[in-house]
Amino acid sequence: MDIEIKIVKEADPAEILALYRHPGWWQTDDNPEYLATVRGIVANSFCFVVALLEDRLIGMGRAISDGVSDAYIQDVVVYTKYRGQGIGAAITRKIVEHLQAHQIQWIGLISEPGHENFYERLGFARMENYTPMLLKMD
Repeated sequence: MDIEIKIVKEADPAEILALYRHPGWWQTDDNPEYLATVRGIVANSFCFVVALLEDRLIGMGRAISDGVSDAYIQDVVVYTKYRGQGIGAAITRKIVEHLQAHQIQWIGLISEPGHENFYERLGFARMENYTPMLLKMD
């Protein structure tokens, strides 16, 4: 397979939305505002990486950052059919390379339970004595 891994500022929002929905990260109703939200996510991420197989989107990942000191990697996903082939690792490496090229010194992420080993193989370590937090939005 000839898979292309590249940084983009635009991508088909319906394809990106489908990838977000694949692991259950996004609602499944047909709210038309979702496509605008996805366009904004792609355009406003510090780095948005896609994996393409014959121009079909099969994976993605992104980083958010101030562009100076810190960055967070998030939303790394590959369709189940293509997992285990190094695509997620290639996406993550591309993001890290881009961040390091911009002298970002602190790169973090929050792994979904059960995926910690994937990130550890890529050089990430668990942050002992730290707890991820999320604002409750009622």
